[in-house]
Amino acid sequence: MTTRAPINFGVFYAPFHPVGQDPTLALEYDLERVVELDRLGFDEAWFGEHHSGGYEIISCPEIFIAAAAERTKHIKLGTGVVSLPYHHPWLVADRLVLLDHLTRGRLIFGAGPGALPTDAFIMGIDPVDQRRMMEESLEAILALLRSDEPVTRETDWFTMRDARLQVRPYSHPHFEVAVAAMVSPSGPRLAGQHGVSLLSLSMSVVEGFAAVGQAWGVVEEQAAKAGRPAPDRSTWRVLGNVHIAETRDQAIEDCTHGLKRFADYFGGGAGFLPLANQVDGPPKTERDFVEQYAAGGGVCIGTPDDAIEYIEGLLTQSGGFGTFMLLGHDWADPEATMKSYRLFAREVIPHFKNRLAAPRTSHDWATGKRAEIFGRAGQAIMNAITTHVEEKQADAATDKAPVSSGEAN
Repeated sequence: MTTRAPINFGVFYAPFHPVGQDPTLALEYDLERVVELDRLGFDEAWFGEHHSGGYEIISCPEIFIAAAAERTKHIKLGTGVVSLPYHHPWLVADRLVLLDHLTRGRLIFGAGPGALPTDAFIMGIDPVDQRRMMEESLEAILALLRSDEPVTRETDWFTMRDARLQVRPYSHPHFEVAVAAMVSPSGPRLAGQHGVSLLSLSMSVVEGFAAVGQAWGVVEEQAAKAGRPAPDRSTWRVLGNVHIAETRDQAIEDCTHGLKRFADYFGGGAGFLPLANQVDGPPKTERDFVEQYAAGGGVCIGTPDDAIEYIEGLLTQSGGFGTFMLLGHDWADPEATMKSYRLFAREVIPHFKNRLAAPRTSHDWATGKRAEIFGRAGQAIMNAITTHVEEKQADAATDKAPVSSGEAN
């Protein structure tokens, strides 16, 4: 029997918390969600780095991962992503090695150029330079991870002289490294050139080099140019937008809680990021907005069966990937969000993990054998009952037999 390789599942938290929430409680909610994901058997959780805008309020994914690791047991924890132009690469590598040890190898290092232009503006970084700076930093970090020899690099923004890691990673040979792709081909190019994983974060892009149908071709092309082995699609992670409930009507109603604020954010503080659908015309009600948003495509607001169809579509469109990640959001209130995760774990994940076919096959086989096997099993039970009754009757007859005079004397 040919079975498709199972895929993994995770959740990506930028996070997106509308202004007006207590940030302390919002961060605690993110930690509570990760604990629930760990209990439900999700494979990964990722956390972003942002410093302005007041919406994506995790400023240091490494610190957040350290806190989450203390509360969880199994789930892998990823930086989604460390914005490399904001940090000296030697210090990034050193922090990650520490975190790899503290998590006992549950760390995944996600890297990117930085997504919020306001962050770059505050630090005086020209957005035009960010991708080049990320490439220079990533190359230096990988050199530190992949060699015990000293690493020396000189750029216009960092210097490394005879740099080594004073502690080697807990993972062998080192923790997984992934690069983010949003719109441009820079992420897929780096994944292919350096032999690292790809993290596709924008499913609203339908065309271009970062689109789900195009990105892996860029990875393969660049790997071949660099003389590297053909990349493995299992290292590719694809992000999608999902909220599910028992019925589509309930899922739509759930998302009236916060979907519009989420969409409004991408028209304001982070307007260039392609993570939200456009809705034409002013909707009459919050529910009308959610219905139009869902109809715009690229998202799944519905039932577990709808989620399965949505992911199957992405697998077909992409040609296959290793991990599907749900975007973490506040479209629904906490209770409905947790319920969506539980439904997803119970009814969607098993479909893609190949966990349902074997029990179903065994059940169908046993059912088909019922007439052949259960009749004999029933006969065995009746034989045991008959034997027991006959023995009891024989014992009773012996007890009632008259005693002879000789025996009495």
